[in-house]
Amino acid sequence: MESRSFTVSLSKNPVVKMDVIPGHFSTKHYHTTHYLDLSSLKNNVKVARDVAAELALPYLTSKLVDTIVCIEGTEVIGAYLAKELLQEGTSVINAGRDIYVLTPTVNINRKLVFQTNTQELVYNKNIILLVSLMARGVTVNSVLECLAYYGGRVVGISTLFNSLPESHKYGNRTLFKNIEVHSLFTDKDIPGYKISSPSECEACKEGRGLDAIVLEDGYIKI
Repeated sequence: MESRSFTVSLSKNPVVKMDVIPGHFSTKHYHTTHYLDLSSLKNNVKVARDVAAELALPYLTSKLVDTIVCIEGTEVIGAYLAKELLQEGTSVINAGRDIYVLTPTVNINRKLVFQTNTQELVYNKNIILLVSLMARGVTVNSVLECLAYYGGRVVGISTLFNSLPESHKYGNRTLFKNIEVHSLFTDKDIPGYKISSPSECEACKEGRGLDAIVLEDGYIKI
């Protein structure tokens, strides 16, 4: 399986890259044609710093930011993103401010919550949501609902990989309406990339077995 892998790099910064393995994979929510290894982007400090510099560009001169909320292991990038947004410069509007980096926790009912001592960093604050991957929008939608509950204002979503069209719907409403989404990579960078429900999966219909089950930071071969 790994012998089929290839690398996708950011054209303006080849240091920022992800390994991609074609195949037949299952996640908690869908089946997909490719496994995306985003671990180096999140865990390699030098690479995470470059990732943050790219993700900061849309916000530097246009968005006041109080808090960066990180999910799916993006905390290292989040810290560097805060540093980028706080850099000195006449056109950098967050220079001299304080920016906090937070991660929600999961309570006993498996709901996302913020601890009492951090809720004040969400209420009435301008927030960037930093996420690893956006494929079906289920996880991001739950975080947006959590932030809305605590009174946060999301000024942008930054993601390492995005395959959602702008018109994607969750239930009866359009996801991320009026919220800018900034992506490092998209499905257009991976020829043939598809996600589908198990009942609509072409590989399943062809009788092909799964290669692996995808977890948050890896996979288990079958």
